[in-house]
Amino acid sequence: MIEKIQASKQETRWPRLSERERDRRWGRMRELMKVQGLECLVVFGLKGKEQFDGYLSNDRTGGIAIFPLEGELVQLFWHPQYLVSHLESSIRGESSWVRDVRVGATGAGVVGVLQEKGYDKANIGVVGVNIYGAGEVEGYVPYNTWTHIVDHLPQAKFHEVSRAFVELVLVKSDEELQLVRRAAEIGELAADAMMKVTRPGISESEIYATVMYQLFLHGANGLNVPYATPMILQSGPDNPSWGPPIWLLRGFFPRILQKGDLVQAEIFPTYGGMEAQIQMSIAIEPIEPINKECARIARNSYEAGMKSLRPGKTFGEIVEAMEEPLKQAGAWHLTPLIHSLNPLSVSSRKGVGMENLPGIERYRWEGPTKDVLPDTTIQANTVWELEPNACLGKHRVNIGGTVIVTNEGTVSLNRLSTEMRVAG
Repeated sequence: MIEKIQASKQETRWPRLSERERDRRWGRMRELMKVQGLECLVVFGLKGKEQFDGYLSNDRTGGIAIFPLEGELVQLFWHPQYLVSHLESSIRGESSWVRDVRVGATGAGVVGVLQEKGYDKANIGVVGVNIYGAGEVEGYVPYNTWTHIVDHLPQAKFHEVSRAFVELVLVKSDEELQLVRRAAEIGELAADAMMKVTRPGISESEIYATVMYQLFLHGANGLNVPYATPMILQSGPDNPSWGPPIWLLRGFFPRILQKGDLVQAEIFPTYGGMEAQIQMSIAIEPIEPINKECARIARNSYEAGMKSLRPGKTFGEIVEAMEEPLKQAGAWHLTPLIHSLNPLSVSSRKGVGMENLPGIERYRWEGPTKDVLPDTTIQANTVWELEPNACLGKHRVNIGGTVIVTNEGTVSLNRLSTEMRVAG
């Protein structure tokens, strides 16, 4: 009885995907391939944020997955360490969805497998060449890799199917949503730890270390992309900037917190390949009235998003609803108000109203970006990040957390990050 209870606790704290989920994913993917008339699919993970090869392998990522309509999945990596690690996992009984693991995550490697499998004249789907992602506005497949494949398989017909792939991946199973919920739960633990440590006199680096400790302790990664750091952190009474603190990028001392500061972070707990996001905003008293106003506007935008995010609506409609409180208050916003998660491929516009930021005139700012895939229809069992940020001049407050859309409504997985908090 005690062993059963312990096993149940382990499953709750460390959930994982079953072979049933493998069969669901592979089955749905092969149905998509049939509809698209594809005989094989080449899914690039490489340095892409979403590591889409892992969707098919549920294993180590950063390679290239070659997935046939019939037959065995092949996963290519750049380093032999992946083969040795896969071997050790199999010895330990850590089951893998993929058996054919090779070195060769290159153009030549892909060509070799496709020729070996008889797909040198086939209709082949490609994921990663023309796709939007955070920091990847024009895809992430290297030029040399792609040109080698095209040049050496002149009789193959390649079809860019990234959007169809993304639309399929967006809709989650119950098992996948369990991983999302666990990621958000770990994020909540990190947010609570951040609140407890934030006070005047400590450094940004101490806050950073406190948050990351909670993620690693509970089996979650932070943001794992080559152009960013595992967590975003900024502080100051009127600091509208975003991104990693400068001391993580070059030799520089971490800022020491002071009275009247806002400490703001974007935390990216990723568990089992599923990401949640937490937008923490913590004020240290005394709080400037203008920062309270930014917080009020951001919260109104969050509530508008929660109310409007429903199956059947278009993403563009949700964006308009969330922007309305900012328009009424004369506020601008730097980062998206909302985007999809797992994958982050649908996103609202950035830099709206940024011409109101004092000093921006020194840069060649030409106006906000556009919404990405605004015609996307919201579906049940999809995951979204509501992250409204409201700016008045140089003052900025960013709040938000991860939500799941269901047929019954929208479920928020986070509490601490959905409004500005006060330290102490």
